[in-house]
Amino acid sequence: MRVGCWIASVLACAFALPAAAQSSAADQVWAREKVYWQYVQAYDVEGYRSIWHADFLGWPFFSPGPVRKDHIADWIATYRKSGQRLESYELEALSIQVTGNLATTTYRIHQHWVDKSGADHPSVSRIIHTWLRGPDGTWTIVSGMSSLPDSTGH
Repeated sequence: MRVGCWIASVLACAFALPAAAQSSAADQVWAREKVYWQYVQAYDVEGYRSIWHADFLGWPFFSPGPVRKDHIADWIATYRKSGQRLESYELEALSIQVTGNLATTTYRIHQHWVDKSGADHPSVSRIIHTWLRGPDGTWTIVSGMSSLPDSTGH
């Protein structure tokens, strides 16, 4: 009987560890999503580029075609040149899935950009990012896509 309890305890721990590791990875990736938007708000283009994988390929809604890492921050420069600033934002997490060294996040970002005259320009975007954990444990965005909300505003 004691051996059976011991085996059950070992099995319970074995199955709990991957879930705990997944949860920790999901927390790490979500923290990186928050850093992403902190960089945007601060117009920290160098910091922003640092979270993207060298082999990134994605399709942001504002681009007519897919982009690589060398053009991922172009939109930030456009906003800055026009005198707009990200006044505030709210991340609406929808789901995170971790599979080994890959993690996928899906969320909505509710943004309030303010132009030179002080006018508020609220917007919503839908975002999906695929993150890759490197050998050093750092997560970087390897792929992604964004879109405007559907006809219901979601």
